[in-house]
Amino acid sequence: MTGERAHHRFPGTGLVAVFFFAFLYAPIVVLVALSFNVNRTASIWTGFTTDWYGEAFADPAIQGALRNSLVIAAVATLGATLLGLLAALGTQRAFRGRSLLLGLIAGPLLIPEITFGISLLLFFVSLGIKLSLATVAISHIVFCLPFAYFPIRAHLEGLDPRLKEAAADLYADEWRVFWRVTLPQLWPGILAGALLAFITSIDDFVTTFFVTGVGDSTLPTFIFSLIRAGVSPKINAISTIVLTLSVVFVSVSLLIGHRRRSAAARESL
Repeated sequence: MTGERAHHRFPGTGLVAVFFFAFLYAPIVVLVALSFNVNRTASIWTGFTTDWYGEAFADPAIQGALRNSLVIAAVATLGATLLGLLAALGTQRAFRGRSLLLGLIAGPLLIPEITFGISLLLFFVSLGIKLSLATVAISHIVFCLPFAYFPIRAHLEGLDPRLKEAAADLYADEWRVFWRVTLPQLWPGILAGALLAFITSIDDFVTTFFVTGVGDSTLPTFIFSLIRAGVSPKINAISTIVLTLSVVFVSVSLLIGHRRRSAAARESL
């Protein structure tokens, strides 16, 4: 009866949900579909082809931008994951100023990205540092830190403290407890955080736009430069490639988290 009353109270919930998801994903579906369009005019469908993907992969400029994106994403992932692991271990116990430190770590998530990018630009300029791929990598490490930190912290808080106590009872020092007990259990969280950091870095445009040097385009900034001349199926093909990479990495990260929760649920039974 309660369910019936709730249903009559919100008769348009299903329609609103359909409209919402259509509004959210319809443009993405259109972009992917038009990446296979024969016509050079991206908005007019005249036939199916995969030639635009071949042209995208064969373009030296696109290859260079993709290479820059992958290198920066790899460096940012390594740096952010390492710092995130150290930060998670350091903030595991309560101490004075812990809340402030957690707020600073989460800062890149709270600060508008355009403000974050401009502040980094002013920081590098004030120090006389020339903008290059190095400044982009440093900026991405800072920007990706919370994406790596929070999954690691969540897994760290979910560890069974009895395992560490048992290892200590067997005369294992803190370093050995970390390597033999804590780190093996943290690998799912570390991998999930690394995947989120990687995809955040490779997708980033705003921060990269402000701190990149001349001629050091990443794939998102290169796509933006192409759009100035008009949208074409080639741009749609590049965007679809980036979208596919994002979906794959996010799916793997979610799968890792799901398996970890399932394993924890089985252990609690």
